[in-house]
Amino acid sequence: MKNRVRELRTEAGMTQQQLADLVHVSSRTIISLEKGQYNPSLLLAYRLALVFRTTVEDLYCLAENKEQEDRENEDWA
Repeated sequence: MKNRVRELRTEAGMTQQQLADLVHVSSRTIISLEKGQYNPSLLLAYRLALVFRTTVEDLYCLAENKEQEDRENEDWA
């Protein structure tokens, strides 16, 4: 899932470990999130959004991801 975690983390001047410590996960989890290889729990997404003072919808580009999924699902119809 596309997200803005890396973008916002680097803008904030934070390392992956610093962010991981703030949201109580490992740096490997942050790496996986940034690569789009892991979808977070709702609580983790909320914690990340709070750190960056944004919404979960913005952090995880939910409108854009929904549109992409809808297009992909049209192929199944």
